[in-house]
Amino acid sequence: MNVRELFLDLVSYPSASDESAVCTPSTPGQKVLGARIVSLMKEIGIEDAFLDEKGYVYGSIPATDPREHTIGFIAHMDTYGGVSGENIKPQIIESYDGSSIPLQGGLCLSPEEFPSLREQVGKTLITTDGTTLLGGDDKAGIAEILVAAEELIQEKKPHGSVKIAFTPDEEIGAGAEYFDVKGFGCDYAYTVDGGGLGELEYENFNAASAVVEISGLSIHTGAAKGKLVNSMSIAMEFCGLLPQAAVPEHTENYEGFIHLDAIHGDVEKTVMQFIIRDHDRTLFEQKKNLMKAAADFLNEKHPSKPVSVVLKDTYSNMKEQILPHMEVIETMRQAMHENGVSPVTLPIRGGTDGARLSYMGLPCPNICTGGANAHGKQEYVVVDDMEKIKDIIKTAVYITP
Repeated sequence: MNVRELFLDLVSYPSASDESAVCTPSTPGQKVLGARIVSLMKEIGIEDAFLDEKGYVYGSIPATDPREHTIGFIAHMDTYGGVSGENIKPQIIESYDGSSIPLQGGLCLSPEEFPSLREQVGKTLITTDGTTLLGGDDKAGIAEILVAAEELIQEKKPHGSVKIAFTPDEEIGAGAEYFDVKGFGCDYAYTVDGGGLGELEYENFNAASAVVEISGLSIHTGAAKGKLVNSMSIAMEFCGLLPQAAVPEHTENYEGFIHLDAIHGDVEKTVMQFIIRDHDRTLFEQKKNLMKAAADFLNEKHPSKPVSVVLKDTYSNMKEQILPHMEVIETMRQAMHENGVSPVTLPIRGGTDGARLSYMGLPCPNICTGGANAHGKQEYVVVDDMEKIKDIIKTAVYITP
């Protein structure tokens, strides 16, 4: 196998997760993909590979040399459900020349809009055709781990025990929900989940979701004075009480936000779904309290007390769990340097399965996949960088003490 061929195979399997589902995995396509991955693992010699009832895939590569630590690698099988991931038609751009890449629907990939493209001149890119996302988040990570595993088995060089896992439902914050940390049996692991070549991350957002329900009362508009309660108007009031600059499109680096992710409504009922993010725990709690305060204000203003808010924490900043185990970071930095890659440590403006796993007793920072523009129709991956990341994974295994 090579990462390009395997990646193209993996993205042909639709596997979007569904936040509204009440089962695990949240969509049947994830188990179909999981079964395909198990088949591939067995083909390359991972004899104990299996898919459990919740849609998690596990397998291991036995040690060829006694080592103190067992290392693991994890990627997720689901893709973002907000943009179609079915019938993906990848475009392969050989020896990219630095020009704009036209996509369907009037879209394009241009270096002016996406400056990172300027760093990819001469490399092979895989893009969408502009009608779907690509699925590089995180099928690039799956491909890199599997090809690295195949080469580790074939090369038969000295290394310790290696564990591999692929999770469902990461995109809806549930990827670690049923992860068998004890059975996985690692001292530490890495998620391979997004970012440009060289990224090594161990800080992520604290995250919460908020569901805001607003009740209204419908009356014929001809006789509505003093009686009609328009839930959509109150929803707009609610949004107006939130800080207008603290949204994703106006923030970067360590700046947090409150993001309106979905809204559905009519006069009688409006439901809004928000996500709340901040690296700083105090600022994170302030943002959650602001949501409650906005609801309280509107319930005082409107006699019907129409607003309810349900907040749910999703994951926490893994930094405090990684700092006591910085050897996991130093090992990966060394692996990158040995492959001619300069590691770049950035705060993740999102989260990974590793955030929750780190709080479940498995220190689990994140490394790059060579992808960009995830969750959108302008997503792409860099094949050359995927090959390099595959080599970095192997090196990390070989140098783990």
